[in-house]
Amino acid sequence: MSSTAQGSSHYLAVREDWLARTVEPALEPDLPIVDPHHHLWDRGGWRYLLADLLADLNSGHHITDTVFIQCRAFHRAHGPEELRPVGETEFVNGVAAMSASGGYGATRICAGIVGHANLALGARVEAVLEAHLRAGGDRFRGIRHITAWDADPVLLNPGNPAPAELMGTAAFREGFAKLAAMDLTFDAWLYHPQIPELTALARDFPGARIVLDHVGGPLGIGRYAGMQKDVFAAWERSIRELATCANVHVKLGGLGMRINGYGFDAQAEPPGSAALAAAWKPYIETTIAAFGARRCMFESNFPVDKGSYSYAVGWNAFKRLAAGASAAEKAALFSGTARDFYRLGG
Repeated sequence: MSSTAQGSSHYLAVREDWLARTVEPALEPDLPIVDPHHHLWDRGGWRYLLADLLADLNSGHHITDTVFIQCRAFHRAHGPEELRPVGETEFVNGVAAMSASGGYGATRICAGIVGHANLALGARVEAVLEAHLRAGGDRFRGIRHITAWDADPVLLNPGNPAPAELMGTAAFREGFAKLAAMDLTFDAWLYHPQIPELTALARDFPGARIVLDHVGGPLGIGRYAGMQKDVFAAWERSIRELATCANVHVKLGGLGMRINGYGFDAQAEPPGSAALAAAWKPYIETTIAAFGARRCMFESNFPVDKGSYSYAVGWNAFKRLAAGASAAEKAALFSGTARDFYRLGG
């Protein structure tokens, strides 16, 4: 049984009783889905482990595979600091092995694993990446090094501190070169004003396989509150420029967080999929138009987004947004792009 999240200054609290007030049957329940972005953790009174993930996965949609994304879960308590994140890969690979036994359903949970390595280590990060590969075996796919930063302290996540303009530093780029040379993926999590920094990185490393998380983190709180039109205009310019980098993909989702400013959690009733689709339509449609379906993948970002809506409702919203897509485009958006990017196989 999942512990109810108490939330923090950065994350929205998960209220299972509130979420249960909006229930929808799954739209297109037979459509295969690869969920390329979820977490597992047990911290601060907030537990989201295999049983909790299964409860969400089994809510009506056809989830064939999932990809775990780093979240500071079960780092090693001892040993060199730079190697401690390898503990997360060890933990997740164990969960994946449990799933692979077939005893927890047909979904291949954590079929791909994205861990963390500090790219600011420069060339020394190679040893960390090699340790992840040993720990994750044929499931380890790459790393996420969070670079989200803003001048407004309200937007900073104390659990993931990052200096300004990190991706442009010599040390980070030296580490990134090692990652690219090993043909490992890079998940980029940043805020929308930082998208040009990722564009510069992608252009300098055209062979690197990069995916932008959460449609580039459009901000709607702090100094960005009430500035929806200006934020969207700045985001759109940056996202269209980033789309000129053929090596960059985008995850469509992650818009249920506190920082996006939609305020779904403050409503008396949890939102339904039609309301979510209407709110997200400008960002989702613009991104797909810029990148094309073969470079876009829908994501849950659970349990982080669970503070705003349920798993079943979130995927229904994505299906509403893709209603006008062709069969081939839907296949790419819901499974094909993620399967190809993370090399999940059949």
